[in-house]
Amino acid sequence: MTNISIQFLGAASTVTGSKFYIQTPEHTLLIDCGMFQGLKSLREENWKPLPVEVSAIDTILLTHGHLDHTGYIPRLVQQGFQGTIYGTAPTLAVTKIILEDSAKIHEEEAEKANQEKYSKHQPALPFYTRSDVEKSLTFFKAVETDFWKPITKHIRVRFCYNGHIIGSTYIELELYGKRFVFSGDIGRVNDSLLYSPQKPKRADYLFLESTYGNRLHPQEDSTAILSKIINQVIQERGTLIIPSFAVERMQTLMFLLWNLYEQNKIPNIPIFVDSPMGTNVLSVFEQFSDWHRLSPQSFRRMKKRFYITQSYADTWKTIDNPRPKIVMAGSGMLTGGRVLTYLQHYIDKSTTRILMVGYQAEGTRGRQLLEGAHELKIYGKYYPVKAQIHHLESLSAHADQRGILDWLENITNNVQDVFLIHGEPTAQDMLRVKIRDRFGWRVSIPKLYEKKTIRVSD
Repeated sequence: MTNISIQFLGAASTVTGSKFYIQTPEHTLLIDCGMFQGLKSLREENWKPLPVEVSAIDTILLTHGHLDHTGYIPRLVQQGFQGTIYGTAPTLAVTKIILEDSAKIHEEEAEKANQEKYSKHQPALPFYTRSDVEKSLTFFKAVETDFWKPITKHIRVRFCYNGHIIGSTYIELELYGKRFVFSGDIGRVNDSLLYSPQKPKRADYLFLESTYGNRLHPQEDSTAILSKIINQVIQERGTLIIPSFAVERMQTLMFLLWNLYEQNKIPNIPIFVDSPMGTNVLSVFEQFSDWHRLSPQSFRRMKKRFYITQSYADTWKTIDNPRPKIVMAGSGMLTGGRVLTYLQHYIDKSTTRILMVGYQAEGTRGRQLLEGAHELKIYGKYYPVKAQIHHLESLSAHADQRGILDWLENITNNVQDVFLIHGEPTAQDMLRVKIRDRFGWRVSIPKLYEKKTIRVSD
């Protein structure tokens, strides 16, 4: 018998911080390497050294490029990681963009905290720097989808298209003849930009996301809602701010707004895209056109409809522009980025509308707004909320409960264990019951840093 140890270093009983540490007699792996976001107690976990021997990790496998799946990589390199980081080519391209942007934000926020002296730490230090990111990129190695890549004699891996964002996959990991499936973040069927996710056909051990495990996406007409809000903004001579995830949601919103304009459902209102990271991700869409539905010609036509903000000076020009306008800026949960600058100037105006798109993690400013916060703390100062808050859940990049259950339908064998990850406790518990009742599989909800030992036959 061979013992395989799995430790949940993140995304256990919470949504963010995806890290799954796997030890076998011949190789040590990490599935994803994400940062915690949201609640302060979780963010503080980022600063603690991992409770494992980092230098002994041989391989990291990335499901996709989002920060909560990749944002800890430079920190891991600081702690001695020298192995190989595998992901699809668009995933590695997105990860590079996200890490470089994240490092820049960490450096700027540390500098601002030191200048304005609002940090408890003297001096405030960045979580990691751009030079840390540059070193991390040397470990990247791209893989193709849909073929088995041997890692060692008893270990092989396959990456399979999963929707969600460009480059995203679920991972099938065969360890000593047993198949371990890591869902990553499951995308949606009939997404505006991406193809429908592939589905696994076999899993002995399944590590399953549960972000929307207790919810169904509303059957709302997102284009009608967008059109109505935009026309109201024009009538009120106000500003619509859309905090946007730079990867996928921003591009999807651009696609929807472009379609509305092309169909004469909205007038020629100026639309500003103020996200250096989002703009860089557009180039990934252009480079990897076979990963999404838009033709290169349509994509180029769409881009021409938007004002792409190039510099921070342009941000201030946009703020000073008195015309009715739409501003899309990162980050999607209001955890950082240029959108905070816009909120500082617009959130106290009744003619401002803020449209939240997709999931808002517990403890983020985005969740606070959705829960009716009357003020928001930004860079150490409180701002009254007089803006009107809207929410479009139907644009979420995650499968809902029905989508998750449908994703499991093609598995033909009896799964020995399902581990629910990437979810808040109430969502996980409801999905646990649904899976048990529908498939009869054993389902558990691991706690943070919990370790499981699985014995397999040689």
